[in-house]
Amino acid sequence: GANRTRAFREWRLLRELRTAGLPVPAPVAARYERDGLFFYRADLVTTELPTRRTLAHALADGPIDAVTWRAVGACVGRLHAHGVHHADLNAHNLLLGDDGSVYALDFDRGRMRPRGNWEQAVLERLQRSLRKVTTGLPAGRFDDAAWQHLLRGVKDA
Repeated sequence: GANRTRAFREWRLLRELRTAGLPVPAPVAARYERDGLFFYRADLVTTELPTRRTLAHALADGPIDAVTWRAVGACVGRLHAHGVHHADLNAHNLLLGDDGSVYALDFDRGRMRPRGNWEQAVLERLQRSLRKVTTGLPAGRFDDAAWQHLLRGVKDA
């Protein structure tokens, strides 16, 4: 049924996260349609965020300052502090606003969990993603100093 589909699970999670004041899109609607006995198609509609600029796009455009790296880390830290396990956190699922805001997207495999070792695994996945999207870009787009600023933001959140 609907309650077990990814779209409805993500809708409920986003509703909970928005209620907690976390920087995620607000869910508007979800639906699913059966396709045979074992398959379904589903959709999730969310409100539009004030930016579409992903962290990956920002890195392609130029270096990111320490304040922005700390803001990215603070976004991740706030999610972790609320027990949000983002199963696919990467440079394409973080949006940067012109005002310094940072938003997280794509919670279709996300869930609430007690804090634990999974947080380090999420950070490692993000670090791999940042290395991947900056491969071939000019030096200084992502380095150990940037990572340390991001981790400082996580810790201070």
